[in-house]
Amino acid sequence: MAPVGFGRKPNASSPKWEPLKSGPVAFATLRILLESVRRGRETGMEDLPTDKAFTLIEPGPVVLVTTNDGHKDNVMTISWTMVLDFTAKFAITTGAWNHSYAALTRTKECVIAIPTVDLLDIVVGVGTCSGNDTDKFATFGLTRVKANYVRAPLIAECLANIECRVVDIVGRHGIVVLQGISAHIDGARQEKRLIHAIGDGTFVEDGRRFDRRAAMQSKLPSV
Repeated sequence: MAPVGFGRKPNASSPKWEPLKSGPVAFATLRILLESVRRGRETGMEDLPTDKAFTLIEPGPVVLVTTNDGHKDNVMTISWTMVLDFTAKFAITTGAWNHSYAALTRTKECVIAIPTVDLLDIVVGVGTCSGNDTDKFATFGLTRVKANYVRAPLIAECLANIECRVVDIVGRHGIVVLQGISAHIDGARQEKRLIHAIGDGTFVEDGRRFDRRAAMQSKLPSV
């Protein structure tokens, strides 16, 4: 796997820009640019290229996903994750560009391991090399722990691990839907701040937590 990592599809080559030629199209383009500048001055906002809009909406914490193809374990970094409802149902974005994808789709099982900010460099390292030619557990000093229901291992260094089965694959969008079947958390772990990827090579950590449970009581599942 080329070092695209993080469950993301490699981007196409950047377009090559040519000087703007005169004519109706040029004048129309110029008018759009001037309108953009005017609008920015009025609103105090600048236009952002739409291909950068994804950096404004961070989907969820960066996770490590382990698999086992029947012969060996592997682990990949996934930064596009989401919770689907108030049950243990999740989705991740990945595809054939990740070496683990073949095992994930064939065995229909995996473990979502949730790392904390102290593991950031390991998370980046895992996401920028391939299990095709690298034993990531050995290379990054990750400790396997036997799972209860799946062949893929838990990762001892992570805050939590969720054993999952694949219940759906939306191939067109590279979305894998997972059903959690067993969850484990290290409650004694001191570091609990999760990692969030912006998408441009920078990350942020969890910060202050705000409690609005009383105001949201009608929208929350009963405990």
